[in-house]
Amino acid sequence: METTILQWIGYAASVIIAFSMTMNSIVKFRWINLCGAMTFSTYGFLIGAYPVGILNGFIVLVDIYYLTIIYTKKEIFEILEVRPENRYLIRFLKFHEKDIHRFFPGFEYKPEMNTVSFFIHRNMAVAGLFLAHKHEDGVLKVGLDYVIPEYRDFKNSKFVYHRLSNRFIEAGFKKVITRSESKQHCKFLSNLGFIEDNDVCFVKEFENNNVK
Repeated sequence: METTILQWIGYAASVIIAFSMTMNSIVKFRWINLCGAMTFSTYGFLIGAYPVGILNGFIVLVDIYYLTIIYTKKEIFEILEVRPENRYLIRFLKFHEKDIHRFFPGFEYKPEMNTVSFFIHRNMAVAGLFLAHKHEDGVLKVGLDYVIPEYRDFKNSKFVYHRLSNRFIEAGFKKVITRSESKQHCKFLSNLGFIEDNDVCFVKEFENNNVK
């Protein structure tokens, strides 16, 4: 019975580490790899394979070290406004088309709809693209709020919907609405504080540099 339990611990550790290798996000990779290495280290010590336990214990420390850097590093966010016909914008949409449609099924770029168009820069690297237009008086409707896989850790969207809220208020917008037909994206919006208005529509109000 003891051997069977130890085998399952080893199998679980292998699966977790293998799964971590499929992550595009470096943050997700570090967290999942940390769990896998911790499990493998425990497995190694339990079966008396000390090199395995020590090696994976070292990997745990490495993951903790880099996660600490990630969460304590001061990052600079900026936006770069672009015109609807901007050639880099169009090329960006084409390059990420398949991934965009995973989260925004049926998305079709319509330059004439753009009221607000900007790239999100993170330490001067392009991390995402925000496209929206004036839906009605005081309402900003998001057409696309896309973040490339490497930067999917909520920081981009918190920057847009929290730190830029005064900018939107000054432009006359009182609330923002967006549609979602992806379960993963719906969960993401809920975590940001959006309230589900109907089956596919989510709403959030701007107020004093915060979003309700």
